[in-house]
Amino acid sequence: MKKILCKACATLALSLSAGVYADKIAVVNIAEIFQNMPAREMVTKQIESEFKGRATELQNLEKKLQLCVEKLRRNSTTMKQSEREKLEKELLTKRDQFAEKAQKFEEDNHRRQTEERNKILKPIQDSIKSIANKESYDVVIDANAVAYAKNSIDITKQVQKQVK
Repeated sequence: MKKILCKACATLALSLSAGVYADKIAVVNIAEIFQNMPAREMVTKQIESEFKGRATELQNLEKKLQLCVEKLRRNSTTMKQSEREKLEKELLTKRDQFAEKAQKFEEDNHRRQTEERNKILKPIQDSIKSIANKESYDVVIDANAVAYAKNSIDITKQVQKQVK
């Protein structure tokens, strides 16, 4: 019974895979195209300048936090109990503010980078689709996603020319 079931499964798998067979497959290195896009550097500088003020503010908060920790560490033995408690409370408040602002900064920065990356990737994807349709490729695979492709057609240069 097991042999019959195994043979049936193997036959089904082979018949299904035959329907997925692609005659013409191309490979494209999307990462290389992305790295060579002139807009990428411009966007990086734009985002850096957009977030520069907030980054500076975070650095200043971090310095104040470190100074407060150092002051507490250095003077805690000679301070009055009330002064130490006040300083500890201030330290906790600053730490919480810093953590909240740092998290918000990271989220906003990541969101903006994703938005801009997607804006750059859109023309690359459109170009890949255009070339695939024009050249009648059944499948286009990212070169970084495949370990080996015998007799593959690399369309990276075509996409780069079309995108620039």
